[in-house]
Amino acid sequence: MDFPWVYGAVAMVLAYLCGSIPTSVWWGRAFFGVDVREHGSRNAGATNTFRVLGPRAALPVLLIDVLKGFIPVRVLPNFTELQPDTAPWMWFRVALVIATVLGHLYPVFAGFRGGKGVATSLGGVLAVHPGAAGVCVAVFAIVFLASRYVSLSSLVAALAFPLAVALVWNEQSRIKVGFAIVLCAMVFYTHRENIGRLLRGEENRLSLAGKSSGTP
Repeated sequence: MDFPWVYGAVAMVLAYLCGSIPTSVWWGRAFFGVDVREHGSRNAGATNTFRVLGPRAALPVLLIDVLKGFIPVRVLPNFTELQPDTAPWMWFRVALVIATVLGHLYPVFAGFRGGKGVATSLGGVLAVHPGAAGVCVAVFAIVFLASRYVSLSSLVAALAFPLAVALVWNEQSRIKVGFAIVLCAMVFYTHRENIGRLLRGEENRLSLAGKSSGTP
């Protein structure tokens, strides 16, 4: 079966637009009168929302950011005649995940100033490989409880994704393994400044009360 290129292009745009929904920016402005990009780490993500506005604001932001990564990848391929688990099907879903994450990183609805893509990436991984997503969440939780560094937790969880796909599930699909490596690399790229601060001992910790500690 030929790949539906026209629909594929439209679906990619829709996935990007879905990822572009600046949840933290719109939620902060609508309910708190605050643009989180002007406070804290100035990042448009759930972590900075937690830091600036607290858990009542951060939880819905986190859930929506995960959903905007999950829904396009789960729904849009169903409008094609592609057979599940075939190479075209998997390539299509992987491309949709990348599009949603790029939307979150560079949102057209918020001046292309987005977040770091961890929650949206998680949504995409949940749609493509839910078992590996569960491993990533568990790894994130363990590292965060031990260190209180969200950035370090995100980085270790990102590393766990390709390792889980390749070793735990012993995936033979180069597409899935390659996708896991690419998504891991994207998380490391978006956290490059955090990596520098971690190495210098300047990264902020996050308490469960929504207050950061360490160097501002």
